[in-house]
Amino acid sequence: MSIYESIGGEEALTAVVDDLYRRILADDLLNTYFVGLNVNKVKGRQVEFFGQALGGPMVYQGRAMKDVHLGLGIEQRHFDRVADHLVEALTAAGVPKETIAEIAAIVLPLADDIVAGRTAPETAAAE
Repeated sequence: MSIYESIGGEEALTAVVDDLYRRILADDLLNTYFVGLNVNKVKGRQVEFFGQALGGPMVYQGRAMKDVHLGLGIEQRHFDRVADHLVEALTAAGVPKETIAEIAAIVLPLADDIVAGRTAPETAAAE
């Protein structure tokens, strides 16, 4: 069984993403990144992304993570805060700690593409 299936599929994932963005938009450290954006579209892309990343049938239709976040000045503290909110949203949805750890193992490496000035170790070595 995929992580996607184990957490309850699209309905549960959509609820987690809704809760995640409720938390992000209430957070003064993060909410300025979303001014002027269609948050419903962003949430839809997030559901697609997580759905695909967690083994669901969805296909992410958005741009590459690096391209989406390029030039936004996202720092590690911003990434960490979003990760904290994700853990809180998953916990609130009743997702077991072991499954949250599996999801974190998928999400945390994305910092290399999201945080400004970071490069994946293998990319840095090649430059």
